[in-house]
Amino acid sequence: MRLTTKGRFAVTAMIDLALRQNNGPVTLAAISQRQQISLSYLEQLFGKLRRHELVESTRGPGGGYTLGRKAAEITVADIIVSVDEPIDATQCGGKENCQGDGGRCMTHELWAALNQRMVEFLDSITLQKLVDDQLAKGVQVEDKPATKRAISSAPVVKPIRVNAPNSVFALGNSFAKQ
Repeated sequence: MRLTTKGRFAVTAMIDLALRQNNGPVTLAAISQRQQISLSYLEQLFGKLRRHELVESTRGPGGGYTLGRKAAEITVADIIVSVDEPIDATQCGGKENCQGDGGRCMTHELWAALNQRMVEFLDSITLQKLVDDQLAKGVQVEDKPATKRAISSAPVVKPIRVNAPNSVFALGNSFAKQ
């Protein structure tokens, strides 16, 4: 079984969100910056997480994402399955046609049992446990989200106004009037 970046990034982003949601909705841009995950990739993942009701979105200024349920009620298996990450170690994807003649291979039961154990293991770990583990490691969570100041210390430069035609037709009309 190979856990791809889709599953890894989804779990990582959910931990980041759970750590910071007490300060209000968390933006994907902030998660992207902290975790070094592409913003567009996070948007795709969070669309799937939202459809599975693991997160809720708030639009507008001050908007972002919050958990859809308590962190103690969300398991790692929930997160991975919601982003369409297969938890399957069999060669046939569970279709039982791993042998060339359409039958099961000799190790099918072994890999199917491993799948079951992986699901049970991932289902036994909650998002809250992962958050608690991060806090125990000393991960610092900022009290308030960093807000960008709307006022800049740089001087305002007024644009230069040009009285020139802005299209070929306006240029033609300016010559016709002369």
